[in-house]
Amino acid sequence: MAGYIIQDREQMLTLPARQVDALLDLSDGDAALLYLCLMRVEGAVTPEQLMERLHLSALRLQAAQTKLEKLGLIRAQALPVPEPPRRPAEFTDRELGDLLRDGEFQMLVEETERALGKKLTTMDLKRLASLHREVGLPADVIFLLVRHCVENQELRYGPGRRPTVAFIEREGHYWAKRGLFDQESAARFLRSVSQRRERTGEYMAALQMGDRRPVEAEEKYIGQWMDWGFSPEMVAIAYEKTVLKKQGMNWKYLNGILRRWNQEGLHTPQALEQEKRPEPKSQQGKTQAIEEYMKW
Repeated sequence: MAGYIIQDREQMLTLPARQVDALLDLSDGDAALLYLCLMRVEGAVTPEQLMERLHLSALRLQAAQTKLEKLGLIRAQALPVPEPPRRPAEFTDRELGDLLRDGEFQMLVEETERALGKKLTTMDLKRLASLHREVGLPADVIFLLVRHCVENQELRYGPGRRPTVAFIEREGHYWAKRGLFDQESAARFLRSVSQRRERTGEYMAALQMGDRRPVEAEEKYIGQWMDWGFSPEMVAIAYEKTVLKKQGMNWKYLNGILRRWNQEGLHTPQALEQEKRPEPKSQQGKTQAIEEYMKW
């Protein structure tokens, strides 16, 4: 049975088992490389030096850093997050030609043209090349991104509607910020999107909106409430309070109610009821006595 031999054991770095287990559970190559690099360097190191040493884009470096910070393995200042450029990165005709001769990128172009139902322009090709070369998304992940954008556009605007490549590029930057640099993490994200989309109907029903799809702004509100951990039942309670106060639906006001409940840790009807209950008289007496003593 084949095995692995570690060369130069005198030069080895020693990591605690807890840290190694955390990196293994993370299953993220960029994060593991960043951590090993930080363990190896002596003194301060800049993001630019790390990007050059590890051959990572700023977005990939930021995603790796965020994951290590969540595990408590590093503490670092936040990296500046580059926004999607208004124009894609410039590629010379030779660079673009070399990229188009790459079998993987050529297949991506063909599949993208098939998914969008059109021939890609030179500007479109530059945007795909920017996602691949500058942002650092692999070709197979970009194709998952393209399919996701096509599906989302059809669900929102009807069959036959297709996104622009500029829209796909902006969504690609969002994926990069979330650290979706491999098929496994991208597939997990798409599953969560699908599950949230299925649950969105329950929230729309709680808001008396019928069975229509929410518009983009409404979808963002509902997504935020899901992230805060509110069920459709809790949203329905907040909706009733909103209608009583505003004499109709007001998304901003309703969101304010849920934000306050989230800050106070009130995520269930039972917690709300407990909050409403008056303090027992005996407890009130104790509280009053303590307050009087503190004043004295």
